[in-house]
Amino acid sequence: MGDKAMIEEIIERFVEKMEKSVANLSGEFSAIRTGRASAAMLDRIMVDYYGTPTPVTQLAGVKSPEAHLLVVEPWDKQAVQAVSKAIQASDLGITPSTDGSVIRLPFPEPTEERRRELVKQCRQRAEEAKVAVRNERRDANARLERLIKDEDISKDEVKRAQDQVQKLTDEHTAKIDELLKHKEAEVMEV
Repeated sequence: MGDKAMIEEIIERFVEKMEKSVANLSGEFSAIRTGRASAAMLDRIMVDYYGTPTPVTQLAGVKSPEAHLLVVEPWDKQAVQAVSKAIQASDLGITPSTDGSVIRLPFPEPTEERRRELVKQCRQRAEEAKVAVRNERRDANARLERLIKDEDISKDEVKRAQDQVQKLTDEHTAKIDELLKHKEAEVMEV
């Protein structure tokens, strides 16, 4: 494998892992309740469906007829109680109401204190994502350093690659900051 190919492979893996960190954060943010109803909040809730843990979104249609209400309609009417129970047991803090075929989830407006708590959670998750990106940078730089010893690649080439890694790290950190800024605005919006 050529020198440039090795460096490119390291950088490609690095970018892929950083993109996963940013995507993961985005997914976590979509699950944070802001007072607005969103089907993404149900993505992580698992229902015991005939002995198999299954996501709610694979068992039911989820609609949001208004900003503060989700309507969950299980395709299998036998699963209504199981879905309702799983939602109630989740960390959403919502009490579902059911009429036997449809489950309604009313999302009340969070209090000011709860909003501040949610912003704190968002900041913590964003910081964890930044740490993950910095860890990836450290790993990529270490692999690049090893190339100097193992593959006899010049220090200048490795230095250029490390500069590129730093630039990519800065870009992904900026993406994380942007995601956080949008989520904070969404959470604090009354």
